[in-house]
Amino acid sequence: MRFALAQDPHFTKHLREGHVERPERLEAALEAIAAAEFSVPLEAFPTRRATDEEIGLCHHPSVWEKVAELTEAGGGNIDSDTYINPFSDTAARLAVGAGIDLCRAVLEGEFQRGFLLARPPGHHATPTASMGFCLYSTIAIAAKVCAGFGKRVLVFDWDVHHGNGTQDCLYDHGGSRFVSFHQSPFYPGSGYPDERGEGEGEGTIYNVPLPAGCGDAEYLLAYREIVRPLIRQYDPHILLISAGYDAHHNDLLGGMKVTRQGFAQMAALVAEDAEATSCEGRLVGFLEGGYHLGGLAESVVATLDVWTGGVAPPLPDNSPPDDTVKRMIHRLCDRFELTSA
Repeated sequence: MRFALAQDPHFTKHLREGHVERPERLEAALEAIAAAEFSVPLEAFPTRRATDEEIGLCHHPSVWEKVAELTEAGGGNIDSDTYINPFSDTAARLAVGAGIDLCRAVLEGEFQRGFLLARPPGHHATPTASMGFCLYSTIAIAAKVCAGFGKRVLVFDWDVHHGNGTQDCLYDHGGSRFVSFHQSPFYPGSGYPDERGEGEGEGTIYNVPLPAGCGDAEYLLAYREIVRPLIRQYDPHILLISAGYDAHHNDLLGGMKVTRQGFAQMAALVAEDAEATSCEGRLVGFLEGGYHLGGLAESVVATLDVWTGGVAPPLPDNSPPDDTVKRMIHRLCDRFELTSA
């Protein structure tokens, strides 16, 4: 197996003093990666700036024009959460360009798997607005490029926040599937089961809102009951994962209790499904959230370890899933007309 890791020094130049979405996130992850031992080497993958045409696959020109305007002005705010500094446009465009090229390299067989360790994140950026720390919808743009090659694409988002931008960008697409686990009710106030897509995308969106306090047992049950049947029925050619780690039990931006081992086991299930379908093992991870530095770093390493051939460690607690959450997950299975794989 060849595994690609895409990262760039510019990703740490996008910053605002005191902001929780900060360069130390990548620095902590990179330090942990450097200290870890993986089954195969993580090969450096080059980055490049995405073009306006590529960003335009998901966004109205007003989105990148606003980012460029504030970047050229030396910085500013898109909204109360989302900032711009003189390096922001370059960082975000490098993330999009690298995401596209990494997916293409995996589809063409140069690498079997990869991970984009980039910031700013992307899954909140909608077709008409940057928001929620995110400038461009990196994973949605990559998904549309993959679909443009005639490939079936499934995007799975396990960030603690709903990937509203990814959903909106793919809502009428039809060439992909999108499934999101997220805390609810919570920012950004979307991600309900009745949001299913429209037009050519009708029935392609699968939202799994989970109450605060869910941990490993609930996440793994939801995966086995919803994501696994969906992947096996859709039979994608590539899996794209919005890998946010703010559901970690130490992360104060969320209210979930997922452990490092829980993320590892969920990553292992993803890899199993990639191997069992037309993906033939192909998958690409995209870093999204994760704001407790230690929790982020250990969870990124746990994910990469499994995706490069390592074995997921046992859970620290084998308690069964909460009965109320279990019933809710089973109702969603019925609603989405999914049957156990």
